[in-house]
Amino acid sequence: MAKFQRKGKGGTPAISTASLPDIVFMLLFFFMVTTVMRETDLMIKVNVPYATEIKKLEKKSLVSYIYIGEPKEQYQRKFGTEPRIQLNGQFASVNDIILFITSERQAHDENEVPLLTTSLKVDGKTKMGIITDVKQELRKCSALKINYSTKKGTKP
Repeated sequence: MAKFQRKGKGGTPAISTASLPDIVFMLLFFFMVTTVMRETDLMIKVNVPYATEIKKLEKKSLVSYIYIGEPKEQYQRKFGTEPRIQLNGQFASVNDIILFITSERQAHDENEVPLLTTSLKVDGKTKMGIITDVKQELRKCSALKINYSTKKGTKP
């Protein structure tokens, strides 16, 4: 009679890693396609105030941002410490707002122009004088849909 011997416990078979590079590249492409980069670099300090009654904007593609605040430290030597206006990644004056709104309207379809919103991202310490000047310029070019950006909640 023949004896059958057991070979030692072989354990679990090794997992094949042949498809691992494909998975890594697929994830890499996914994150590259879905990541949205910041369109403009902020050159001013913006610490928006807090509010309790806020609404989220529906379509952010129809929003034009105007930033108002004190320049960051690397720009203070050239531009001073007074609040400044930033449009499309560069400092601007109040007179440049009409040109900015006109170029934003031309970048969109004719059907979307009535839906365009101008969002003011203003530092909480900024005086109302410059904000009033900006609002007057927005009225001159009939950009009457204005939004103030805030943080949700009460001041901690």
